[in-house]
Amino acid sequence: VQLQASGGGLVHPGGSLRLSCAASGFTLNYYAVGWFRQVPGKGREGVACISSSENIPRYVDSVKGRFTVTRDSVKNQVYLQMNSLKPEDTDVYYCAADATRDIRCVFNDYEYDVWGQGTLVTVSS
Repeated sequence: VQLQASGGGLVHPGGSLRLSCAASGFTLNYYAVGWFRQVPGKGREGVACISSSENIPRYVDSVKGRFTVTRDSVKNQVYLQMNSLKPEDTDVYYCAADATRDIRCVFNDYEYDVWGQGTLVTVSS
């Protein structure tokens, strides 16, 4: 059972990146998936998630209108499209899977059962 996050890199302010979260050993479609980043001194902050039931997305206020989370059920992957990136978006981004079946996903990291390794996003001119 494993998650693999990828797609990070260096981008200029205002640029875009698409992160991917791929699952192996289990069907990601049955899980809510969250995207988190590390906040110094505060732990992991949820920025976006997509529910297991009906694929309803949620976003933290700081990324609303700029980030979009989607699911590809055929490929067993979840994506985070990041547009209009800002220097303050620089961080290591993690994806995680929550086995709770609900139409509402959550940002509490302790609810998530499986974690991928992070992928680094650097926004700099």
